[in-house]
Amino acid sequence: MFDNSRHDFKPFDKKVWLSSPTMHGEEIRYVQEAYDTNWMSTVGENINEVERLIAEKVGVGYAVGLSSGTAALHMAVKLAGIQSGQKVFCSDMTFSATVNPVVYEKGVPVFIDTEYGTWNMDPAALEKAFELHPDVKVVVVAHLYGTPGKIDEIRAVCQRHDAIIIEDAAESLGATYKGRQTGSFGDFNAISFNGNKIITGSCGGMLLTDDIEVANKVRKWSTQSRENAPWYQHEEIGYNYRMSNVIAGVIRGQIPHLDDHIAQKTAIYYRYKEGLKGLPVSMNPFDDVNSVPNHWLSCLIIDKDAMCPQVRGETDPLYIKEHGKSCPTEILDAIASINAEGRPIWKPMHMQPVFRMNPFVTRDGDGRGKTNAYISGGTKGRDGRPLDVGMDIFSRGLCLPSDNKMTPEEQDRIIEVIWACFNK
Repeated sequence: MFDNSRHDFKPFDKKVWLSSPTMHGEEIRYVQEAYDTNWMSTVGENINEVERLIAEKVGVGYAVGLSSGTAALHMAVKLAGIQSGQKVFCSDMTFSATVNPVVYEKGVPVFIDTEYGTWNMDPAALEKAFELHPDVKVVVVAHLYGTPGKIDEIRAVCQRHDAIIIEDAAESLGATYKGRQTGSFGDFNAISFNGNKIITGSCGGMLLTDDIEVANKVRKWSTQSRENAPWYQHEEIGYNYRMSNVIAGVIRGQIPHLDDHIAQKTAIYYRYKEGLKGLPVSMNPFDDVNSVPNHWLSCLIIDKDAMCPQVRGETDPLYIKEHGKSCPTEILDAIASINAEGRPIWKPMHMQPVFRMNPFVTRDGDGRGKTNAYISGGTKGRDGRPLDVGMDIFSRGLCLPSDNKMTPEEQDRIIEVIWACFNK
């Protein structure tokens, strides 16, 4: 554990969160409106308006309000026609919600390794995956921590192999690639309004599409697939996935503040970048020529030669303190000691016990059967880089407190604590 007694770091009286909801007042007005008009279920003006506003913002024809981003991804997987036993290429470094809907439909996720430039799916590994599994026709791509992936390269690979894209933009609402909003690049696209996202309804998500028939199909599926008949007629399986008009009221009040939230998150990112200069660390990267992230979470990665020894088991980490060096576990302990919340980088899906037997593809080939050696660097490929990039980033990276209500003074104290980890 980090020994805060050796330093003069007073804990915050009020916890500094990783990323918590930021309310503005308009939200309760729209919720009250739903209450006063008795539109408390899954129809109402709030839903209609939120769907219109988000479709307009992202630049798609239609948005369908659903109960969660996971529900939106599930609908996307169904739309893609995944059948039992079919392989689906998926981002490896992501939250499990990106992948679980594939399994709901009895598909088999095949995990594609990450690249260092954006921490997203590696197009070279995706191309290799098609060589190994040429029958795959669906690719699920996530944008990690609000940073767009290498969209053009990924789309070019998919086009060569006649594969469709499901775009998981749950973390990247408002981020752009070549001036175009994420959530508009896939054949089927999903966003999230979960409680910690850039704007929130406490829950909720959306399926985004340019096809009205797709939008109508999802509206039907998400309301238990009721047919147009005077009684309850069902000719296919449905789901209780439609967004509530009450939740939509919260989101409706949040939408006008999306750009402000992005500006606040961006300022946090660059304050960390400036404040950590001189340490052997770097911030989560992005393509500054083609993309503008929403900077939902600010993350850092420690230089390989500045890592103190660290080992992670399934649930517990261990590390050995070493002067001039640190590791994610030590820094997270230090941040927690002053009543602030950080988090490890998403543990790659191929390292998760539930998916450990699934295929995993690196740019140098099929990584199936790799062990969970959570040691920085790992096995090297032909170019001297780690074969397993996602494992390397997980080993050396962490998410910093990124709440847009955090004051500059609070962030300065967090930065001082990080410096202390290397200067102990």
